[in-house]
Amino acid sequence: MEITGGGLLEVRVTSADVGKRVSVRYVTDSPEAGARFTDAVGVLTSWDAGVLTITRKSGETVRIPELRLVAGKIAPPAPARRRGPAATFPELSRAAARAWQPVESERLGEWTLRAAGGFTRRANSVLPAGDPGRPVAEALEAVRQWYEARKLPAYVQTATGAEGTQELLCAELERLGWEREITAELRIAALAPLADLEAGPATGPGAVRLSRTLDEPWLRRYQRFTGGEEAVWRQVLTSGPSVWFASVAGTGEVPAAIGRCVVDGRWAGFLAVEVDPEQRRRGLATAIMAALARQALDEGASAAWLQVESDNDGARALYEGMDFAVHHHYHHYRQPEA
Repeated sequence: MEITGGGLLEVRVTSADVGKRVSVRYVTDSPEAGARFTDAVGVLTSWDAGVLTITRKSGETVRIPELRLVAGKIAPPAPARRRGPAATFPELSRAAARAWQPVESERLGEWTLRAAGGFTRRANSVLPAGDPGRPVAEALEAVRQWYEARKLPAYVQTATGAEGTQELLCAELERLGWEREITAELRIAALAPLADLEAGPATGPGAVRLSRTLDEPWLRRYQRFTGGEEAVWRQVLTSGPSVWFASVAGTGEVPAAIGRCVVDGRWAGFLAVEVDPEQRRRGLATAIMAALARQALDEGASAAWLQVESDNDGARALYEGMDFAVHHHYHHYRQPEA
């Protein structure tokens, strides 16, 4: 809210501020007492035909008729993180991409087109890291054709909520009819505390097996197969600078829990942590994380990251308890139906 010297509210945001982070107060339609005014903070992604669009850090968009504005101002950059390691969006984006590599890729300006036979959206989506070298609509048509030639739907992976993320691209994708299907959080934490996690009596010393090899039992527990052939799964899952697979034995041939870690310089990325539903709440996920963290520390890493879908409340609560904090959100947009 902006207050002038005379105590009056003032709107100090204009259409020239598109692309900047803003804070506004506006009148809502709600008749409820106390709900007449509300605030929105985020990137101003458009101001068209008398309507503002603000993209919040979660990727949620808020559309506000300018006649409902009460106050507004340019907001300072998002506040510095209070916990966890310092990290930039480009640094984390590159680390996450190296930890989950496609089978095939091609450059389109500063965008990377990635394909892996349909195995996961991350390996079958465009990773935009700057200018595609042509207008966005034209670039998206090239994207559509590239994926169509591989008999795959076209996806674009974007991010919101940190310095240098892609709120304007998200707004342009939505304007062109692309549909957001998945939103996830990229969370970060200090690595050393993870290595000291207490997993409980069910997972004492030696319970977690670490291996460089992706074996058949590990694959039987993995539940994320969404297309592609086994050779493709193996190529994606074994990609990365220094890859480790963890498992806790189950009652049969299928492990009770598994996990994957990619060590890359100072970063350790934790992926594919899964637990048999009948074995949950026994500390198995914690044991997997702790064992992988100790290995990553031995290789010189000091910081951790992971990705978790925003609607996975159980996993989000687990990682919150491990002191993982949200750095930014990322989204997968799918091409509009023909």
